[in-house]
Amino acid sequence: MTQVRTRFAPSPTGYLHIGGLRTALYSYFYARKHQGTFILRIEDTDQARFVDGAVEKLIDIMKTMGMEPDEGPVASGTPNAANPHDLSYLGHKGDHGPYIQSLRSQMYQDHAQKLIDSGHAYYCFCTPAELDEMRAAQTAAKLAPMYDRRCLQLTPEDSAAKLASGMPKVIRLKMPRDRQIEFTDSVRGRVVFQGKEIDDQVLIKSDGLPTYHIANVIDDHFMEITHSIRGDEWLASTPKHLYMYEAFGWTPPTYAHLPLILNADKSKLSKRQNDVSVESYLSRGYSPEALINYIALCGWHPGKGSEQEFFTMEDLSDQFTMEGVQKAGAIFNPDKLNWFNHLWSKYKFYEKLDKEAINLNAGVHITKAKNQDRTYLFDDTTAEPKFAQIRATMLLQLAKLENHPSYQTDKDKFLRALLVTEDKILQNPSATSDNLQYFFSPRPLDHALLMNAKMGVDTAEKAQESLKFCQDILEKIPANIAATAQSELSPSSLGQIKQIFLDSIKAASRKNGEILWPLRAALTHEEFSVGAFETVWVLGQAESL
Repeated sequence: MTQVRTRFAPSPTGYLHIGGLRTALYSYFYARKHQGTFILRIEDTDQARFVDGAVEKLIDIMKTMGMEPDEGPVASGTPNAANPHDLSYLGHKGDHGPYIQSLRSQMYQDHAQKLIDSGHAYYCFCTPAELDEMRAAQTAAKLAPMYDRRCLQLTPEDSAAKLASGMPKVIRLKMPRDRQIEFTDSVRGRVVFQGKEIDDQVLIKSDGLPTYHIANVIDDHFMEITHSIRGDEWLASTPKHLYMYEAFGWTPPTYAHLPLILNADKSKLSKRQNDVSVESYLSRGYSPEALINYIALCGWHPGKGSEQEFFTMEDLSDQFTMEGVQKAGAIFNPDKLNWFNHLWSKYKFYEKLDKEAINLNAGVHITKAKNQDRTYLFDDTTAEPKFAQIRATMLLQLAKLENHPSYQTDKDKFLRALLVTEDKILQNPSATSDNLQYFFSPRPLDHALLMNAKMGVDTAEKAQESLKFCQDILEKIPANIAATAQSELSPSSLGQIKQIFLDSIKAASRKNGEILWPLRAALTHEEFSVGAFETVWVLGQAESL
């Protein structure tokens, strides 16, 4: 059985596009699924779009994303200051290199000549002005712009004379106009093209450099690529590539053309509506795991009946199939990406926390939810406050607030505040200081916040009466519970405070909302905050009163 070999072949144009990341991921997953080889190849034949340092950045990004290639260029050596486009200083790993197209130029020219010799390609001496005039005439006649093959009518003597004179030229592929070309695409199924509708593609440009088309075919053949997984934009070029394979007498790879990633309005994903750079998302705090998880699902599904959304790299490598790739374009949803980033933040945080819980109490029972939340039940009751201390300290470090003035002034209160805002911290650690503000220096109270008609508090008198009710409850909290809540990070004391309030409300035949809304608003001065019980626990009995 032939070993599976896939490749990701980007151009060094400055950054890794979200769509490029997905192509790389699917190629990587497919290779790993079949114990094959994943290759990185740099297609730098378009020197006008070359961006200095882009190749090194790309190699680094691939490593950061956890998808280092088995074969490909390796960052090493010193760039050529006189010619930044010269990539010969890079090292490589693998036996099919070099993995940079600009270092394989002679191979492309030699094979283009073979196509000319076999009658599958020809020289074209038309100037840009002549081509523009030809296209304008075709457009005016409402014809599809195509090269009219005027240079194919040259006699061998005329062609030889033009070559001898040094006249600028390109080499064009001579497509068969009298038949159709068809193939089976792993995503789209049977695809058929009519030869008469396919233009004679330029293979070698006037500067001697190859176009994508011939370089892609030659590289895939000599690098023994078995599966070419690429974007849908290359579907129309596939018959040209297949015809070259036929002309050379080579076996083509299996093709899989991936659907586009789209904006919400179904336009092609672009900077105008969304950021499209992988590097940009990483710099803004998105984790590689979250990006991989979400982007993998932009166009692929694990199978009918599956509701799984959370995938590790290992999961994806194990479960990925081309049958699961959809034909339609996938909508890029920034909110969904944010959700995945939050999910992965929790996953990594709780992975560490699980180990701390087990080290503290080997008999701890840990329950994991689909959204990665955890509940910890200790059989050693003395472990609970110690665990809360560890948990709060981890949050403190995650938010990088060890030097926060409020932490220096009242460490216990600050750590309690961290515990009750854990989910927000895991969602956006950099916003933690702002999210804790109302615990330490609340803004002036807008008394209108104390009222909420939906909660049954539609007048100032009702709000005042509810607050008097809460004051009575706070004053009756047993001294031992109040003291424990103030001196220890004890979640059990939070539970006790909650139960005291709920029992009192029930005994008075009152509704939770009409009591707890005014209480929370009076303590935080905010329309939105953590709950009333959590706020009382953070502030303590005296400050709450």
